[in-house]
Amino acid sequence: MASFPLSRLRRNRRHDFIRRIVSENHVRVEDLVYPIFVVEGENRELEITSLPGQKRLSIDRLLVVAKKCLELGIPAIALFPMIESPKTNKMAAEAYNPNGLIPRAIKALKHEFPSLGVFTDIALDAYTVDGHDGISDDTGYVINDLTNEILVKQALCHANAGADFVCPSDMMDGRILKIREALDSNGFIDTGIMAYSAKYASGFYGPFRDATGAASNLGKFGKQTYQMNPANSNEALHEVYQDLEEGADIVMVKPGLPYLDVLYRVKHEFKKPTAAYHVSGEYALLKMGSQNGLLDYERTIMETMICFKRAGADLIWTYAAIEVAEIIAMQDVK
Repeated sequence: MASFPLSRLRRNRRHDFIRRIVSENHVRVEDLVYPIFVVEGENRELEITSLPGQKRLSIDRLLVVAKKCLELGIPAIALFPMIESPKTNKMAAEAYNPNGLIPRAIKALKHEFPSLGVFTDIALDAYTVDGHDGISDDTGYVINDLTNEILVKQALCHANAGADFVCPSDMMDGRILKIREALDSNGFIDTGIMAYSAKYASGFYGPFRDATGAASNLGKFGKQTYQMNPANSNEALHEVYQDLEEGADIVMVKPGLPYLDVLYRVKHEFKKPTAAYHVSGEYALLKMGSQNGLLDYERTIMETMICFKRAGADLIWTYAAIEVAEIIAMQDVK
């Protein structure tokens, strides 16, 4: 009689070749979107201390990085501006300036690299004096419908410049429908909307706010009145359902690793294209942990990426996109 156990699961773990064959999920370069910070000027590469390895780039330097992304097979980038204080104001007028930083960056990218996907952030935090994603009243409360009017103008501005996807990250009620209707009525029927549908009021955004300059503007009022409560997941499904009904083409869960349960529920409930954002704080923790000898960066970043895929992500927005693409390329060579 055969000895116990008959089924030995370790047989499929014994060798590298069999581990690869039976792997249930795979990270591909095509899964990646690289978020990049853009700043005015020429030949500028400004280090972001709180986000190791990332820089604020002027448009000419942005083009160099975009070329590298294409060479590595990364299909798309996402643009985030740092707007200098003279151009910020209470009504965020610079957000829809056709000659502003982001529209010029979009045009430059599409002129040089027409096949590269360009996602743009639709939110007002970089453009307002208080660092909020919308227009605030005198008490600091963000006014939903007035903000939507400005977001529509911003989305049309980016679409006119050539953005492939506009990405509302503001979490205002009803903004997806307003943007979709405006895009369609102005002839931008092929411009996609990737909605930050389940964006939580998280403590993991600190380095991002530092990179865009919003951290110094954001006063005593947080973003809990419009971003989601970290305690809630059923509410996330409601948000996603509403955005899909209003015309979103892709939905996002943000942050990433602390909300894998939400990501899993969203993907399995709706079975629509779903993105996860590996946010600045998550990335910085891995970077700084490896710099202090606590973590193996290559191993932990790839483990992070496969966790997103296992939970159901179709797209992964990550500041590690170039590094992940290089790791995948080396694995392919082996």
